[in-house]
Formats: sequence, structure tokens, C-alpha cells
Amino acid sequence: MQMWITIGSFLFFTGLVAVLTWLITRNDDHATSSGYFLAGRSLTFPLIAGSLLLTNLSTEQMVGLNGAAFADGLCVMVWEVVCVVALVFMAWFFLPRFLKSGVATVPEYLEIRFDHQTQVITNIIFLVAYVGILLPIILYTGATGMMGILDVPAMLGGLADSVNADAETFSLWVIVIVVGVVGSIYALFGGLRTVAVSDTLNGVGLFVGGFMIAGFALAQLGDDGGMSSGLSQLWKDQQSRLNSVGGPKSSVPFGTIFSGIFLLNLFYWTTNQQIIQRTFGASSLAEGQKGVLLTGLLKLLGPVYLVIPGMLAFSMFAGQDIKADQAYGLLVNEVLPAPLTGFFAAVMIGAILSSFNSALNSSCTLFSLGLYKNVFRPDASEHEVVRSGKVFGWIVAISAMAIAPLLAQTESIFGYLQKMNGIYFIPIFAVVLVGMLTRRVPALAAKIALVVGFTVIAVGYFVSPFDKVVASMHEFQFLGVVFSWLVILMLVIGETHPRETEFVQEDVGAVDMTPWAYAKPAGLILIMIVFAIYVTFADFSVLVPAGGSS
Repeated sequence: MQMWITIGSFLFFTGLVAVLTWLITRNDDHATSSGYFLAGRSLTFPLIAGSLLLTNLSTEQMVGLNGAAFADGLCVMVWEVVCVVALVFMAWFFLPRFLKSGVATVPEYLEIRFDHQTQVITNIIFLVAYVGILLPIILYTGATGMMGILDVPAMLGGLADSVNADAETFSLWVIVIVVGVVGSIYALFGGLRTVAVSDTLNGVGLFVGGFMIAGFALAQLGDDGGMSSGLSQLWKDQQSRLNSVGGPKSSVPFGTIFSGIFLLNLFYWTTNQQIIQRTFGASSLAEGQKGVLLTGLLKLLGPVYLVIPGMLAFSMFAGQDIKADQAYGLLVNEVLPAPLTGFFAAVMIGAILSSFNSALNSSCTLFSLGLYKNVFRPDASEHEVVRSGKVFGWIVAISAMAIAPLLAQTESIFGYLQKMNGIYFIPIFAVVLVGMLTRRVPALAAKIALVVGFTVIAVGYFVSPFDKVVASMHEFQFLGVVFSWLVILMLVIGETHPRETEFVQEDVGAVDMTPWAYAKPAGLILIMIVFAIYVTFADFSVLVPAGGSS
């Protein structure tokens, strides 16, 4: 009976979001490239913030970051608090430059700043990364989370036996295929505004559900069933792990905050097409800035539902032999009543769909506007451009569904994701940043930096004996070193082979470029709060070598 209550509530909440999304977006423009890929540049700040937040808060965050907290403790909250600083920089510096050029993609901006070949190279790097890295990870982590929350292997055990398959492997494939197909329908038939609306609706549920998990888990951990008692028990069990400073052996050593971690966050929130595409659809610069800064404010609450539950799972499942990435799903299944388990499973499905269809929509945008329209068919009609994106999207979705289950042997999916992200995050961010900060660095420098950066990081990760050199330092420090050398390389080329004329960015009049009057003070307040949170939980004694003195 309990299982059917869970399934019923899951289907009800999932269907409710789908119906509301259809009612809100049924009259939208899905026929033109502007309407389909940029929501007709009509997004206001609540939709931008909701979509940004939930695109980020998918299962690679809910499952992966809580799994990292299960393994390392509070120090992994650095991923949440540092991103707020990156969002402030997006609002202040990057967004005005993107909107001024009226672009739909990051590679399109690089074409304006550098040349057509730079745009093509960047498009290809993005597409390879999304198809081979991002989309499969979203599907895999989503399936892993759902298997724990709903105990899917038990539900499908009989069906798996009938085809002589392992129940867990069979369940993994089933969830990956179902989520992949449903997410594709959202993204490929609805366009960006449908994605943004469904993201916002699911975002409300995710916030409520995320706090519920932390609350129920704290109450269950406490002796008297109260959250304050649970907090006391958490402090008693894990006082040494409640430290915002990562030690040398953690996944986020303190020194890496100022190199790879900060750079990865900067790229993710300022240059990653999957994330920032909804800001390109802003109705004005002011609305875009308000949406980005509101996202930063909401991210300050992230550790409550992205880190603390993983630490609570560490206390609740102490001594049990479970993988870090299984901890969150098991915690949800353990602490929530059946009706609420179904609700949260529906929210999790929404989170999975959000990141999947956002990445898929961005892949279609990159292909249709960056390659199909610009390279293969310059004379293509609006209808042909949109149709090419839908066809390409189905090819990408099927490829991702085939790759996702192969990630089952990965030890830490969040660590794997950040490591793989560095391959394309770092060179693209270096090129965008130098392009915005300089006027004479030529296209040659951008193309060399993209190819060299992508190649050097990939070789450093996977090719012996270079992988041993990378292993001698932390991989995030390695990314910081590569970024620095790429910037220096571009600046040197800019001095030896400068552009004939200085680059001057033109305002194409795509949106009203009047900035939000409170953008600077709001951003400064957010940065101060970040430092206050980090310092409050900091214990720098973990940085002192054993036997040393402070």
C-alpha cells in the first residue's frame, strides 16, 4: 500500500507540472529561431532566477554534492558559496557585454570578437563536452537518485528476472531511457521558454523538498525527534568535519579555492552555454541582472540542502558499506513518509529533466545557429533552422542515453564531473575573458588557446607519463596553471601579432541596456555574506602539518 501511495503522489506532482507548463506556454512562438532558442527575449527576473537555479540544482548537485559531503564534510560547501561571487561578476561584467551584442550563444559572441573559425571551434568543443560528458552524467545521477528514493530495483525485480538481467542494472537503463525521452520532448518541442517555466515550477518544489529532507533527517537523528537535538547530535558526531576549510587530503584543499575551483565557477556561471542561455533571453539588462543576483541570493541557502543532508547521512548510515553517491537517495527513502517520498521523487525528476532539457536545448542552439546556419546551410529558412535543431537533439539524446549507464563504475560522480568540466571550461573561459578585456588580441591567439588548452588538459588527465605530473599536484591547481599560461600566451600573441584595428563592440539594440540601479550594492552585499559564511565555519588548523605548530 505504501508503495502505491508513493507512486501515486509521484505521478500526480509530475503531471501537475507538465499540465501547468503546457497551459502557460501553449501560445508561445516555437516556429522562429528567436522564439524557440531565446524565448523571444521575453524572460523576466523570476523566470531567469528560477531557471538558472534549477538548471544548476539537478541530480549531479543533489546526489553528487551530498555524496561529496558524505565523504569530506562541510568543506565541499565551497562549490556553493564561491559560485555566488561568480554570479555577481556575471551581473556586473559579462552579461552587459553579451546582451549588448544581442547574441544567442557564447560562440556567436566569439565570432563577433574574433572570427568565424573561432566560433566553429568553440561550438565543436561545447558539443563534444555536452554529448560526451554533461548529458550522460545528468541521466546517470538522476537514475541513481531515483533508484534510492523509490527503490526502483525492488519494483522492477520481477521484470528484470524475466529477461535474466540484474535488477539494479536493468532499473538504471529503464530510468535513463524514460527520463531521456521525456526530457527530449520538453526541450525539442517546447523551446527555451517551456524549459524556463517548467524549471521555475519545479524549483519551488525542489526548495521545499530540499529543506524537508534536511528537517526530517535532523529530527530523526535527534534523540527526542527535534531538529535542535539533531543539530546537537550532528555536532557531537562530526565536529571535526563541520569545517569550511578543506584539508590537504580532501577533494577541495584550501589552496585550490583560489585556482581551479574559482575558475570552474567563473566559467560555469558566466560562460557555460547551458546555464547562461536563459540570461540571453532576458527582456532587458536590468531584468537579467536582477535574475542573476536573485540566483546568487538563493544559492546562499544551497549548503542547507546540498551539503548538510550528506553529512546527516554520514551519521545515520555510519558503519554501513555504501557508496557516497548512494547516500542521498537512501537518506530520502529513510526519512520521508510515503506521500512526501512520491512528491520529492517528482521534484527530483523535475530537477533531472531541468538540467537534461536545458543542456539539450543549448546543444540544439549551438548546432543550429552555430554550425547549421553558419557553416552548412547559410541560406536556411527559420523553419529549417529550428527543424535541424530538433533532429540533432534526438541524435544527441539517444547518444547520451547509451553512454549514461556506462558511468556506473565511477567512484565519485561529482568529482568526475568537475574533472571532466575542466577540459573545456578552462580554454573557453580564458578566450572569452581575454576577448572582453583586450582590444588588440587577434583571432589567431583565440584559436591557438582553444586547441592548446583543450589538448593539454586532456593529455594531462589521460596520457602517461603526463598524468603522473598532474597527479603530483591537485587537479584544480593544474587547471589554474593551464589557465594562467593560456592567458599569457594570448597576451604575448596580442603583442607580437596584434589586430590591425582595435575591436569596438557595437550595441545592436536587442534589448534595453539600462542597468539595474541596485546591481552594484546588491552584488557587494552578496560577496560580504559569502566571506562571513566561510569565515564563520573556518578552522585553519587543518592546514598545519601533523607535528607542526601554528
